[in-house]
Amino acid sequence: MKVAVAIPCYKVRSHILQVLAAMPPSVTAIYAVDDCCPDASGDFIEAHCQDPRVKVLRNPVNRGVGGAVATGYRQALADGMDIVVKVDGDGQMDPRLIPYFVRPILQGRADYTKGNRFYRHESLRSMPRVRLIGNAMLSFLTKLSCGYWNVMDPTNGYTAIHTQVLRELPLDKLETRYFFETDMLFRLNTVRAVVKDVPMDALYADETSGLDVRKVLPEFARKHLSRLLRRYGYNYWLRDFNIGSLYSLLGALFVLGGSLFGLAEWLNSDLQGVPATSGTVMLAGLPILIGTQLLIAFLHYDISSTPQEPLHPQLTPHSTHLE
Repeated sequence: MKVAVAIPCYKVRSHILQVLAAMPPSVTAIYAVDDCCPDASGDFIEAHCQDPRVKVLRNPVNRGVGGAVATGYRQALADGMDIVVKVDGDGQMDPRLIPYFVRPILQGRADYTKGNRFYRHESLRSMPRVRLIGNAMLSFLTKLSCGYWNVMDPTNGYTAIHTQVLRELPLDKLETRYFFETDMLFRLNTVRAVVKDVPMDALYADETSGLDVRKVLPEFARKHLSRLLRRYGYNYWLRDFNIGSLYSLLGALFVLGGSLFGLAEWLNSDLQGVPATSGTVMLAGLPILIGTQLLIAFLHYDISSTPQEPLHPQLTPHSTHLE
């Protein structure tokens, strides 16, 4: 199996050579993507790195971390690689962990692996509290919007993917900035790929992250809502109609109907100054209770529908591209 590593390079000159030097011998090719870096990272690598596995790729304009990774993905597909690992160039991801990310894919247990800094309590001590809380919130939103209830730490960019699965993804439609990792999970769910977490420690070098959790939360919430609605439409109405479709539809109707009836009766009672009867209260409350139970049943069904059977053993190198 030929393993490639894609490294987005943007203002990482102080760490990139150490990252490249730590690449294990099992890696076949290393794609250092100069994402229109103002520090000319590509030229710096070519001048100081002698590893023949390293190939510098250059984006003519800055496309963000997602755009840089997509450039590496395309090169890996063109070179006939089997697995592509994404590692940042800022020294916060230990290249010695690459075999742990590749192993579940080689064993046919996963199509895509990603790091999880929440697995061990000790590894969280070095994570800033704001980032810890923000990642926990984003993890729940990602579970809801992308359908992978078994994963945590969605913004973790340490990932690996089988190229046969990568071919099924519309690379031109992927988010190019900080929402890239989450959008990858959404796209993977549309093709029913299996995703597994790989425990890792949280490491922080002297590089500062450009991701301000407090600023991106509103944007992320909007994008999560968009993915949630699209996933719900794809999985429960367009591609299939199942018991989860009925649970969600009836649950929403019961809750909405009970709420509207209760609100109308409350306003009428307030205007007339006459307390609502116990029967009226029951007519409003019972549909809400039934609807809530149906929505909980839908959530349980959605959790149980998390993809479990790896996709790549079923694919051929020339399988049809899925949008």
